Amino acid sequence: MSELEPPSEPELPTAYHRRLPYGERVPADPLLGNPLFAFDGDVRVVPLAEPVLPEPPRAGEPGGAPCPTCADPEGNAIWGDEQWLLKAGFEPSGLPMVALLVPREHYRLDNLPTELTASLGPVIQRIANAIRSIEGVGRTHFSRWGDGSDHFHIWFLARPLGMMQLRGAMLAVWDDLLPRVPDEEFRTNAQTVAAALTTTSGRPLGIAAG
Repeated sequence: MSELEPPSEPELPTAYHRRLPYGERVPADPLLGNPLFAFDGDVRVVPLAEPVLPEPPRAGEPGGAPCPTCADPEGNAIWGDEQWLLKAGFEPSGLPMVALLVPREHYRLDNLPTELTASLGPVIQRIANAIRSIEGVGRTHFSRWGDGSDHFHIWFLARPLGMMQLRGAMLAVWDDLLPRVPDEEFRTNAQTVAAALTTTSGRPLGIAAG
């Protein structure tokens, strides 16, 4: 390539990517006025960034940071059995419980063994019910966001009883906005969840074992 020629722009992979307004602020109107939107007033969406291709490696992938779960399997865990760990001992948050379910062995969703895949539904049900046993919890929400770590994980969030404004996807945002749960209540909630899970299998760990 001649020194006078400008560097070629990376080709965007699909028609979806090519039609997006990169560098522009898309309007926030679809969210404003929604009763579940957590913000009011003059809200501006950040400019849309262009895609990063190839994507940077996640933790646990070749070239990425070490997998934090594999480096410290029971770190921050409050319950575990032979297959799964529930991690909720990070630090107090704005919700009664924020927890992370991970398999003990390093797998992605696409290569999760049949045995683990078969047990995933029942363990999700058990954790959701255990979190609802915390006093003042109305429902348990759970979601999978897989952009941070290659190690398969599912997030669980406790929606406080009667807090109808906290329904839906904004629950994770409210977790960052609300006052932190006191330390003693944080430990009690972890012990409540671990005790409920232990009635079926596994044992309490970390702050839930005290």
